[in-house]
Amino acid sequence: MDEVRRTVLRQQKIEELCAASLRALTGDHDLHFRGRRLYKGTTPIAVHAPHLQLDLEQDDFTSYRGMTDSIALRMRCSDAQLHARLSPREPVERLVFDLLEQLRVETLAPETMPGMIRNMRYRFEQWSKHLYLSGVTESDVGMLLYAVSQICWARLHGLPVWEQTEDLLEPTRGALGALLGHDLVGIKRHRQDQLAYAPHARSIASVIGQSINDALSVGQDSDGQDNGRRALFSLLNFEQNDAGDIATAPTGESKALGEALQSYRVYTTKYDREVNANSLVRPALLRQLRLQLDKKIQNQGINIPRLARLFASLLATPQLDGWTFAQEEGYVDGRRLAQLVTSPAERRLFRWQQYRPHARCLLTVLIDCSGSMREHMESIAMLIDILTRALEHAEVTTEVLGFTTAAWSGGRAQRDWIRQGQCKHPGRLNERCHIIYKDADTSWRRARSAIAALLKADLFREGIDGEAVEWACSRLIPRREQRKILIVISDGSPMDTATALANDTFYLDNHLKQVVGRREISGDVEIYGLGVGLDLSPFYSRSLAIDISSEISNHLFFEIIQMLRGQHRR
Repeated sequence: MDEVRRTVLRQQKIEELCAASLRALTGDHDLHFRGRRLYKGTTPIAVHAPHLQLDLEQDDFTSYRGMTDSIALRMRCSDAQLHARLSPREPVERLVFDLLEQLRVETLAPETMPGMIRNMRYRFEQWSKHLYLSGVTESDVGMLLYAVSQICWARLHGLPVWEQTEDLLEPTRGALGALLGHDLVGIKRHRQDQLAYAPHARSIASVIGQSINDALSVGQDSDGQDNGRRALFSLLNFEQNDAGDIATAPTGESKALGEALQSYRVYTTKYDREVNANSLVRPALLRQLRLQLDKKIQNQGINIPRLARLFASLLATPQLDGWTFAQEEGYVDGRRLAQLVTSPAERRLFRWQQYRPHARCLLTVLIDCSGSMREHMESIAMLIDILTRALEHAEVTTEVLGFTTAAWSGGRAQRDWIRQGQCKHPGRLNERCHIIYKDADTSWRRARSAIAALLKADLFREGIDGEAVEWACSRLIPRREQRKILIVISDGSPMDTATALANDTFYLDNHLKQVVGRREISGDVEIYGLGVGLDLSPFYSRSLAIDISSEISNHLFFEIIQMLRGQHRR
């Protein structure tokens, strides 16, 4: 547990220092790191060079300093719109073009900042060593990519390549020299002019892309092709973290909420209801759904005891739990002093305070039960069931809640509004329905049938997220547990058709931001957003986008644990 905490604190400290350095170098006060990703406000910033992808366990602090300095120069010395316009579409060519642009801006470090130059040089050298030792250069494809990075870096900086691989590079460097000679001179000459530099960079990228395609398609056995593809993917995999791969939840400003001085309104609450999931499904169908869920979970191969240990190490804290007696050192045990008379050689006259980890924590999962979540609900149900079991083994109290509406497009609330004259901006205009799948005082074993009700798709309609988050927090705050966590699982922005038409598109959207912001400022509850194929960072400052389209794996739970470890409020 101490090791986990040290790792978390180290990551947070490094991220805070890197963010502070970035803000100082760029003058942009909105830059910060969250969960190992760089953000400007709530917008993730893509890092387009493979040598700037770092591993907390493998890379040292100097590498992080080099990465930070490189990103700062990219933001200061490169026109992102111009680069995007000139960038090739083919992935391998884009990889090389992005790398060459990053190498260009790194040559523009001011001579008055020798520390910055040393940091960036150190980072590139460390990346080169890791790449070489990983075996990437054992294939033709890997060798081509490694060679072009080393040759271009050496040409731009006027420095020799890494001595250990100089002989290894010589044949490839000789072959590429005839093809790239003119462009290598061009990138050196025009390194201070992005527009003049780009044609030479594109030409180099085109030659390397064509060479790699040739190497993958002809003249190699299957093992060579597989090694080449693995080498290529190992260098391309940084693009998986590109902000463009996962859509960000759309958001905007609500005119209706602004005119009401940010005061959220509800037209009527008389049709709202809070129900237990068991009451919504026939017992026979519930048993059938539970059997279906159990069968699916058995095929996932999830290691629940291991997850329980990880959650315990993360959420539990050492607390005094009695005494250990008959010790040879510690506090004197008065009840054993008489033994000094009867047994003068007796040394076990002491006692120690005994500490055990206790998870005085309540974790609530709030599920968006809107219509768009139907296709994901089988995976969500498995995720919730496994998560609840693992947390219970870790002695963490859990609660599972859901939110939807009792009708489509407003229902009785909208009909009342129409009959009463359709006043302007009526506020929330639907029948809110909050569902309790498992309350905090019910064990998983007793709630397992109710959790299976998540598989009943016709319960899902529309979503009013802000009120649901407020409701979940109101259940959390009075509890006696010391730490209170809320994880909201959703695949989109709040949406209720009747409310959007009567007010505006972003009315519920802005209310959700209000609720989350207010709760984060108060600090009573830690709120996290778990986006199903969507980045929820516009609403939740601590969030994670997940892909559950294929299966529920151990890796998914490790990502959730990492979110709880590494995300912290700015």
